[in-house]
Amino acid sequence: MHDNEEEEEDLGPSKSALKREMTALQKVGEQLVGLSERELAKMPIDDENLSEAITLARRIKSNSGRRRQLQYIGKLMRGIDASALIFALEELHQQGQAEAKAFQALELLRENILGGDADAIETVVRDYPNADRQQLRQLQRQHQKEQSADKPPVASRKLFKYLRELAESEDD
Repeated sequence: MHDNEEEEEDLGPSKSALKREMTALQKVGEQLVGLSERELAKMPIDDENLSEAITLARRIKSNSGRRRQLQYIGKLMRGIDASALIFALEELHQQGQAEAKAFQALELLRENILGGDADAIETVVRDYPNADRQQLRQLQRQHQKEQSADKPPVASRKLFKYLRELAESEDD
């Protein structure tokens, strides 16, 4: 009779576990292919073959050809330590979420100002010390005039741009 513990130690990862790992690496490769040039340049890709495969996959338009290339990228990724790439992708994703939240907060602030909320202007002046209260009120009045005259929302765009500039100057 064989000892069960010895048999389990001799067995490596199951075929299903290997397939899950392979699929996960292929998805990481797919995320890399979907990045912009600027984002891809920030990724720690040390393997020249992987870099070339990603570049080629970005040019392939055929679905089946693209699928095969993504499988090849997954195969190449099994040969390297992909933890740095996975970490960099997660960091990029978190950064994108933070930027989206900041954008939504600025939109909400703009809507409150344009809606006539006097507290919103005070909030901007409090949160951004270099904000110009007079310019905020002027854009608020200009927006109201545009709405009553049924004109395009130029002041609304200017206000958002001004709020974004204030937020960026605070970040620096």
